[in-house]
Amino acid sequence: MEQHYKLHKIRELSGNDTDFIEVLVSTFLEEVPEDARLLKIAVDSRDFLATYKTAHKMKPTVDLFELGVLNELIEVQDWGKHEQKDVNITPKLDMVLGAIARAATEIKEDFNL
Repeated sequence: MEQHYKLHKIRELSGNDTDFIEVLVSTFLEEVPEDARLLKIAVDSRDFLATYKTAHKMKPTVDLFELGVLNELIEVQDWGKHEQKDVNITPKLDMVLGAIARAATEIKEDFNL
């Protein structure tokens, strides 16, 4: 349990309210994998604005669940924000996408979802 994600901040925020934690976990599974898919499309198509907006939207959740890739996500966000056409951001994106996929799989198992 909690190998690819952490609930420490969520437990602290919620006062260890299990119902609240389950709502956040469900919301993570509903939104973050889809945002990750959209982020990949944005980067692949070099849509800098969509990359920036999507990465920016994902930051609080990636931080809250402590996926360990917040800095990489910020780099992807900044790639979009500053339209860094000469930078290959794919390795950082792949790290973020991998962390999200691993966390989503583990959360589904841990919460029987």
